Amino acid sequence: MATAKKLPSGSWRILVYSHTDQDGKRRYKSFTAPTKKEAEFLAADYQMKKSIDLTCKKITFGEALDKYIEDRSAVLSPRTVMDYKRIRKNEIQSLMPVQISEITQDMIQRIVNEDAKKHSPKTARNTHGLISAVLKEERPEFALNTRLPQKKRPNLYVPTDNDVKMLMSAVEGTEMELPILLAAFGPMRRGEICALNSSNINGNTVHVSENMVITAEHKWVIKAPKSYAGDRYIEYPDFVAEKWEGRSGRIVGLIPDQISNKFTRILKQAGITHFR
Repeated sequence: MATAKKLPSGSWRILVYSHTDQDGKRRYKSFTAPTKKEAEFLAADYQMKKSIDLTCKKITFGEALDKYIEDRSAVLSPRTVMDYKRIRKNEIQSLMPVQISEITQDMIQRIVNEDAKKHSPKTARNTHGLISAVLKEERPEFALNTRLPQKKRPNLYVPTDNDVKMLMSAVEGTEMELPILLAAFGPMRRGEICALNSSNINGNTVHVSENMVITAEHKWVIKAPKSYAGDRYIEYPDFVAEKWEGRSGRIVGLIPDQISNKFTRILKQAGITHFR
């Protein structure tokens, strides 16, 4: 980059190459500031943004999103990849053909507003989070200031002691007894319960090191937890540990959706108010 030169007025000016016109003549952009350092900063900032814009003009948001997903497919959980592809297909189609360099804050705000009408605040925020991540990758200088829907506190029913007694009575001796015990006294998530193998149990201690998740192809697979905190050890009481004695391989022969569906039916049949 050229060096700023001092003008007779005392200000500093620097010329930066802009483009070559149709006649083959090189055109320059001038930056003037009170100090040499300020002038050179303005010129450097212009060159950086110009470089980014030239790159952005060659790619649409849809292409950038596909690249973003592909680059991270090996490290993201299958469920996260599936959610990203669902958002791409259903929620932000209007953004797909738009050049990255032409995306504005107003466009993003309109998408979030429409999404908030159809989905929960959490879902709308997730969609915005993906858009923001892609733009940060392609246009790091573009800072979003989107107004997001306010979070809503879920109105969850908390079971009473009597509800729990009725539930345990209803599942005693069934294939749902152990999953419910693992969830209630661990706690373990449904995917972790379905992935639990006898090799990860030592006495009353369960090593939670795997999770059953669904892929974009709608296949259930067992993989490592999504986060470091997900890999943990849980100590269970004796009456729970007794339920897995003698079992080898996968402790629970169900998939996560089966656990959810069966649990809902059990609550309904037992006359218990639904809870998670």
